[in-house]
Amino acid sequence: MSGWTLFILGIATAAFVGVPAQESWRTSSSQTGSAVHHSDGSYEWTTWFNVDHPGGLGDYEQLDAIRFYYRTRVCNHPKAVEARTTEWVPVRETGEKVHADPTVGFWCLNEEQGPDRNCSNYAVRFLCPKEKSVNIQAIWGQWSGWSKCPALCGQVGVQLRSRICLSQSMPCIGPKVEGKECNGPECPKKDCNLHCAMGRANAECDSCQCENHILLGSVRGAGGLTAEGATIVLSGQLLTLSDRNGHFRIPGICPDGNTTLTVRMQGHAPLHVLVPHSVAQVSVLSIQLKRTEKLHVLSHPESKVRREGQAAAFCCKVTGTPPPDKYQWFYNNSLLEKQSDSTLVLKDLQTEQAGEYRCRASGPSGFIKTKPATLKVLGRGENSCDSNPESHFIRVPHDCYQNNTDSLYYDVGKCPSRPCSGKLDNGIRCNDKLAYCCGVQKMEKRKITCQGYQLPTMVVTECGCQKCVDIKAFVHGRVVAADNGEPMRFGHILMNGIRISRTGYKGTFSIQVPSDTERLVLTFVDNMQKFVDTTKVLPFNTRGGSIYHEIKLLRKKAPVTISATESNTLELGEVEGREAMVQIQIPPNSFYTEKGEVFTGNVNASVTFLDPRDVSTAAAAQSDLNFIGDEGDTLPLRTYGMFSVDFRGEENNEPLNAGEVKVLLDSAQVQMSEHLNTMKLWSLNPNTGLWEEEGSLQVESKKRGKREERTFLIGNMEIRERRLFNLDVPENRRCYVKVRAFRSERFMPSEQVEGVVVSLINMEPTAGFSTNPRAWGRFDSVITGPNGACLPAFCDEDKPDAYSAYVMANLGGEELEAVQSAPKLNPNLIGVPQPYLDKLNYRRSDHEDPRVKKTAFSINVAKPSANAAEEGNGPVYAFENLKECEEATFSASHFRFSRVEGDGYDYNTVPFNEDDPMSWTEDYLSWWPKPMEYRACYIKVKINSPHEINLRSRNMGGTHPKTVGQLYGLRDTRSIRDLDHAAVSAVCLEFKCSGMLYDQERVDRTLVKVIPQGSCRRDHVNTMLQEYLVNHLPLPVNNDTNEFTMLAPLDPLGHNYGIYTVTDQDPRKAKEIALGRCFDGTSDGTSRVMKSNEGVALTFTCGDRDVTQQSVFQVQQGSRSQMVTSVVRGEGRQNRRRQRANTPRNSRRRSTRDPAGKRGEGRGRAMKVT
Repeated sequence: MSGWTLFILGIATAAFVGVPAQESWRTSSSQTGSAVHHSDGSYEWTTWFNVDHPGGLGDYEQLDAIRFYYRTRVCNHPKAVEARTTEWVPVRETGEKVHADPTVGFWCLNEEQGPDRNCSNYAVRFLCPKEKSVNIQAIWGQWSGWSKCPALCGQVGVQLRSRICLSQSMPCIGPKVEGKECNGPECPKKDCNLHCAMGRANAECDSCQCENHILLGSVRGAGGLTAEGATIVLSGQLLTLSDRNGHFRIPGICPDGNTTLTVRMQGHAPLHVLVPHSVAQVSVLSIQLKRTEKLHVLSHPESKVRREGQAAAFCCKVTGTPPPDKYQWFYNNSLLEKQSDSTLVLKDLQTEQAGEYRCRASGPSGFIKTKPATLKVLGRGENSCDSNPESHFIRVPHDCYQNNTDSLYYDVGKCPSRPCSGKLDNGIRCNDKLAYCCGVQKMEKRKITCQGYQLPTMVVTECGCQKCVDIKAFVHGRVVAADNGEPMRFGHILMNGIRISRTGYKGTFSIQVPSDTERLVLTFVDNMQKFVDTTKVLPFNTRGGSIYHEIKLLRKKAPVTISATESNTLELGEVEGREAMVQIQIPPNSFYTEKGEVFTGNVNASVTFLDPRDVSTAAAAQSDLNFIGDEGDTLPLRTYGMFSVDFRGEENNEPLNAGEVKVLLDSAQVQMSEHLNTMKLWSLNPNTGLWEEEGSLQVESKKRGKREERTFLIGNMEIRERRLFNLDVPENRRCYVKVRAFRSERFMPSEQVEGVVVSLINMEPTAGFSTNPRAWGRFDSVITGPNGACLPAFCDEDKPDAYSAYVMANLGGEELEAVQSAPKLNPNLIGVPQPYLDKLNYRRSDHEDPRVKKTAFSINVAKPSANAAEEGNGPVYAFENLKECEEATFSASHFRFSRVEGDGYDYNTVPFNEDDPMSWTEDYLSWWPKPMEYRACYIKVKINSPHEINLRSRNMGGTHPKTVGQLYGLRDTRSIRDLDHAAVSAVCLEFKCSGMLYDQERVDRTLVKVIPQGSCRRDHVNTMLQEYLVNHLPLPVNNDTNEFTMLAPLDPLGHNYGIYTVTDQDPRKAKEIALGRCFDGTSDGTSRVMKSNEGVALTFTCGDRDVTQQSVFQVQQGSRSQMVTSVVRGEGRQNRRRQRANTPRNSRRRSTRDPAGKRGEGRGRAMKVT
């Protein structure tokens, strides 16, 4: 291992271990120290990376792999590398044998750790030079005109132009002279002077011909199928076509090694083939064509904020097979002349140039448009951010009534996280080096007056333009079977055909979204071949944070054995008692191997059909049912069924392709007659997630038996490298539906929740059509932002009830509740006024059956009428009014969801919205001291009492001179009763973790007080926790047996101590994982059921008190004084709490996602659709 550094770490107390690139050093297990690198001002540490886990041979955090996933986030020559476990244990304290080199990375081998021990899961970071500041450079003068073309006839020359530097003292950066090619004039015709190495010139004098030579060739299409009708072209002239076997014969072609043929075929990319040099009289070519790949956007232009006189550049990057050959730019949908490059540069900007810019690329495979980018041009003296903060009200405790607002709300202010101009250099680039956002400039500490005490809070007093908070977006969730929830274990997750992750034993996954991603397309592949390979387009929060998705997979249909030499018909349809919806007819001898050879044996044919006649299959639909139209716009499809095919040889299980397969769709299943003429067959591109047209379907009548005649839509297809197909029609009757999500049923503007996945199922139209009411046509999901979400939906203006839709909302796996519709509609609660509400026919899913879940609502998607004023303000917007929908004020009509609130109350001295990482503020009293590195801590407390008890953690500065004695925040939680022990309950109580504050200079041991409600006595403290606290001084006084006080541990102790700590780049996810472990009482498991005797830190015994006699603390709990800026599990419903306060609790199990135990009533039932 020459050149690699080996070191064995023992126990040490240094803050970090740096491995300098210039040094080679080694320590043995007997040494306690190691090389420590002290960074000067010219270097800085990168973020932490964790690209591997200790399964298999060990944990390999290699630099090449990190650069592959994170591109340029690590410099070319790191000066040092630092490692720690994902549980924040420094590498030297693990006692494990590890290896590191800043130029290679870090690795730990399981075989070197001794018997029955594996490596920990490590994260690493690197020490890199800081980015250089902007160079000061002089300014160039204007370019001169182009010189005259010097080329003679038939030649190519170079035209020149030049410019001068306007400064005498500073250099100008860039070329002084530029050149471009130019063509000379056309030459007069004369005798042919073409020189041929073989043969002689032809009559046109444009190529050579060899009369005694014959070129033979065969052409194969994508998937190895024979390519009949391929054109063979030389110098623009058609030479021949391939026959039905894909063969061609061309006499007279010279095999001189300089002759290039062009082969074209519909649906395939053109291929240029060089005829190889040969002296034989016959040459043979084998040509393999590739499928035409539709154009798709790799990067969209970026929105920018500039001042008058500055410059801006917009760039778009588009690819395809073949690639685009032309670009156009549009300003506010008007074509900009003379702008044909992929980059648009605007200099000396003026305010009238503000607006939307978008790019359209075109090529042989079609057109595509990018998303519009917004340019905001500020006047020279105009502020890019309003210094006055917006109002932002938080709910205060019940005993803190505010007389000045005559309410329980207090205005702490906020700064909208909008882009601003900042300090930009004069460079012209596609993406700005630094992003600037409006944020908090100044805060003041104020006191909220309560009954008998004062509550400190920080209030925003001034906003300003500053660097945006560095954010990262994640998606996580579970991959399960659509039929029974079986997890897809250890499956592969692909992006652009490359494996980027895999699922865990329980089907879980977590993926960081690359920073330049506009459309996240992932393919989930089951190694066990139980499930259909599934491609999903997952919405994510561009403002940062983690979004939960549950991926539903169809189970593969059991294969049937058919003969390749016979005609075969496969019928597709999954609804019992109904006719098959689709037939696939395979002629004899249609199967080919991937090498293009005809297959004649037996075939195991598995065709899995997603039947849209059953609404329960909607969540398993592949992709997002979009395609690129003729003008480059992204347009929606309405499905009549998807099917996945898998053909394999019976003997060797080799994959097989099939040519000229016929698809028949029963026209009786198409309820809208206008769809019969627009039905097409589509295949899915798994890299882009877009559907591409395979062909049209034609109406044809066929007899079934002697008398019955049925009408089918019939089309032909080839089954090649793509295996997922769709029977769809483009649908142009489109609208948007406005939806907002809230933390509670109060539906306050400041209590909106971001990051909620809202899904809409377009149902098959019913009005005027005889149809199955459970059939669906499209499935869409969007993410709520600070102003809600706009969901695309099919709609109809003439018939309000022609299209209906079901809408659902999910946050981290928790289903949100819709507003009730029975026994009487309440327009004020629903958010839509009458009479439009009646026209939309709003119904919650339990409208007719109270046993059904309350987590969805149905509406008629009635397009707003231009003649009805009350319909012009939402919640349904015409498709062309998307911007109006996205920017609608809170007073505009919208539909609502709210969280099912639990027994918890959170208060932060420094307000922070966990849905919006951009709202983080640099302050010593911030609950989360470092953005994008959120550490959640919980302590498990056991209660011996016949009643469920409220507990509070009071969190104050403990050892840091800037925060000692000052309040970070409060956390109140009610205990959950043990199902097996009526007089025992337990609670997982959050506290503020100890650690570095925002300046990252000094740690603070948080002073945490655990205070149970009422008359309680502390019986026991976990022995290991007590020993740890004694050994890590100072030790706070614990004389009061009614509570417990500690300086929170710096270390992630685990279940043996009753302390649960999880660090993640999303606060909600960190809390969810930590709570799952705390409920389970383990350091690596998870549970939704509280296990009161496992992993406990504290035990209290509380007296048998009349629960109807409430203390101030209980009243505060009863008021559900929820802080909008920091919520963990939500609040309780007012009426349900009153019932609980006067009625003994039953023994229902409650979960981390369902603390109130309410959701179990509907669990296991399918949503009833009426």
